[in-house]
Amino acid sequence: MSQQNDPQGHENAHAENHEGPIKTPKQLVVAVAASFIIPILLIVLLVVYVDRGVKPAAGSDGLAAEAVAKRLQPIGTVEVRDASAPKVLRTGEQVYAGQCAACHTAGVAGAPKLGDVAAWAPRLPTGYDALLNSVLKGKGAMAAQGGGEYSDFELARAVVYMANSAGGKLAEPQPPAAAASAASAPN
Repeated sequence: MSQQNDPQGHENAHAENHEGPIKTPKQLVVAVAASFIIPILLIVLLVVYVDRGVKPAAGSDGLAAEAVAKRLQPIGTVEVRDASAPKVLRTGEQVYAGQCAACHTAGVAGAPKLGDVAAWAPRLPTGYDALLNSVLKGKGAMAAQGGGEYSDFELARAVVYMANSAGGKLAEPQPPAAAASAASAPN
């Protein structure tokens, strides 16, 4: 028999297709509770699985004795010198190595390289005073006094050292004490 001829059979077939696995209110409550509890349990188990590795230490070592001592190191120091003690003057080569070499060895920002005759050629004819003035007051990217801690006399020695290394014939400047005593000596 066909279902078209039997209207009753068609309704029964349709009703059977819409029946679900939950038939009682108790089954509905269990299904709803399980839909919340099972994913939460799976997440908790996954977290426990991922987090169960060996941990070397909890927290930070920021309060360890070595870390505290490193943070408490002084940034700078104060050096007390006797003002009446004779100052040891550095040579032009020492000043160059300590301050000038950072830029003048590689030619940074257009600085003429030590011993580069072509780079120093336009500068040497300006003379010792112009070169020293550039160092003391700054020029281009070079800071005043070359950005260092050296006296004007020591910087003058460095100017002579660098200029003479490129073919200049500048005379070594006289130390301040010798220049003062030479000026005060009777002729």
